[in-house]
Amino acid sequence: MKTIKDLNADSIDQFAQKLRGKLVMPQDPDYHETRKVYNAMIDKHPGMFAMCVDVADVIASVNFARENKLLLAVRGGGHNGGGLGLCDGGLVIDLSGLKFVRVNTSDNTVRVGGGNLWGEVDHATHPFGLAVPAGIISTTGVGGLTLGGGVGHLTRKYGLTIDNLLEADMVLADGSFVTVNKDQNADLFWAIRGGGGNFGIVTSFKFQAHPVKNVFGGPSLWPIEQTEEIMAWYHEFIHNAPEDLNGFIATMEIPGPPFPEFLHHKRFCGIVWCYTGEQSRAKEVFEPILAKKPIFEHMGEMPYPSIQTMFDGLLPPGLQWYWRADFFQDLSPKLSAQHRKYGSEIPTPLSQMHMYPLSGAASRVGKEETPWAYRDAKYAGVIVGVDPDPKHAGKITDWCKSYWEALHPYSAGGAYLNFIMDEGQERVQASYRHNYDRLLKIKQRYDAQNLFRVNQNIKPA
Repeated sequence: MKTIKDLNADSIDQFAQKLRGKLVMPQDPDYHETRKVYNAMIDKHPGMFAMCVDVADVIASVNFARENKLLLAVRGGGHNGGGLGLCDGGLVIDLSGLKFVRVNTSDNTVRVGGGNLWGEVDHATHPFGLAVPAGIISTTGVGGLTLGGGVGHLTRKYGLTIDNLLEADMVLADGSFVTVNKDQNADLFWAIRGGGGNFGIVTSFKFQAHPVKNVFGGPSLWPIEQTEEIMAWYHEFIHNAPEDLNGFIATMEIPGPPFPEFLHHKRFCGIVWCYTGEQSRAKEVFEPILAKKPIFEHMGEMPYPSIQTMFDGLLPPGLQWYWRADFFQDLSPKLSAQHRKYGSEIPTPLSQMHMYPLSGAASRVGKEETPWAYRDAKYAGVIVGVDPDPKHAGKITDWCKSYWEALHPYSAGGAYLNFIMDEGQERVQASYRHNYDRLLKIKQRYDAQNLFRVNQNIKPA
């Protein structure tokens, strides 16, 4: 592949004239700010950013990359753990200028631009008493989260984000523009619901939204020494609970405010709850949770966007991150013993482990209906080493890897691809399982030259 340095100035000037948005080059004063992404451990130096403001800009950028055989990356929200929205020396198509959210109350659908963040979607849908299932951090990009699957507070009630995707507009590797849904380009529509950015650039999404206004939720904490007891109880409880109730379980350290001082810098087994049912029933639903006598709980009624932004302040852009992940079928005593061990050794206050339950609506979708092959898994697990200081990068990475290596023998074999770093082809293939061959055929049909390769890549022959 060529880099921008291999091109002459005239071809770059001609490209710039085709764009409404601007080009950002390494010599420009805003270059270093532009190349920042959510994970500050990523330090890539693209040769050029195309800051797209409309679909025409995206088409021109794709054509320019293809015709000049450039390494190409696509950046939406920039949240990807492995920094796969950037590349060294090549062209980055930045979608942050493609932002709009349009709510249609006649059928409760939402049109969203390819560069939107989830907090912007929540802001637009909440006044109508609606929400689209997404993640748990509002600064996450709509595009990356959706194309990988989408796990969060509404998973048990309304499924994964991909289960609520109705349609998308895309620019393909040949520069063509297509609409994909169950009736148009159905093979591509199937592939993008979990197949990542392998097949083209999504410039807009159409989602089914659901009635969600206020929720009852928040964190509950138990001492890390009770991890095995709480995990055994939680595993039985959550998968038999009403689907209105979601809760992900974690090992964590409390870093400081806004939590009470007596919790600071202690390790816990915690669960973050979100109940979307009738608020008048919340006390009854939470009774068995409170019966487990958490050492601390801060649960109550709040607007849905409040629970979606609950962790934004603790986890702002610009921290060091290292991620590892797996799917799991249970929380066996041997597995929970490892959680207690490594949860007791958390190296920095923001490092943590989450297990997101996948029962309920998410589990009723067939294993071949979307590329997400682990519909039978009970949890999407993720371990993250996090710290603001680059000098701790090695420490958080080593802990994260050791924790993952201890859990992996008990795993289902693959991982939610939005939760992993750039870990190679075998890892990608294991995560798509029986759906990989079908994805490969679609990739070969629409992107045989692998223009869209800076991702969790499905590599054509």
